[in-house]
Amino acid sequence: MTTLSWSSFTALFNAQGLYQVVYAALFGSTLWVTFIGGTIAFKTLPRQQFGTLQHRTFPIYFIISIALSSGLLALWTYSHPAVRTRYLEYTDGDVAQAYVLVTVLLNQAANHSVIGPLTSKTMFKRHKLEKAEGKAYNEPGVSADMKALNKAFAQLHGISSLANLTAFLALLFHGLWIGTNGTGIKSIF
Repeated sequence: MTTLSWSSFTALFNAQGLYQVVYAALFGSTLWVTFIGGTIAFKTLPRQQFGTLQHRTFPIYFIISIALSSGLLALWTYSHPAVRTRYLEYTDGDVAQAYVLVTVLLNQAANHSVIGPLTSKTMFKRHKLEKAEGKAYNEPGVSADMKALNKAFAQLHGISSLANLTAFLALLFHGLWIGTNGTGIKSIF
């Protein structure tokens, strides 16, 4: 039985605790954005307001994801020397987990820097064309331009969703891994 004292309280602030809190924040935010918050907003807001909300919130979400996954990757790499010396041995559990974190980082970075901006640009072009044509994007008789924008938006949105889902699944796998095997994080303080 551990007694709560000042020294036991301050002992909580260590690299392993930090790693777990950062992982929990990253996993929780990814879960929320991917499956909960977006679904609620989609069902509640008018479509164009929903698109504007996503356009404003996603860059912040991706920046936070990039920062947190970078921190996790750095701490993981520091604490697991095999990652630096046997980086091509992807069947090594520690190395594999580094690749999992790289997967999260790259998918979120691609969404932030390329896929997301292209998706938003296409969405806003579609909104503008809806006003010009006086028709919603999915009404019969829309122009060929609208059909082309619809196709581009669907493709970009699908790619963005797949990248985010890939990041979520990678984080889920990492969470199951560290839940089963521990983090093995070394003290940096």
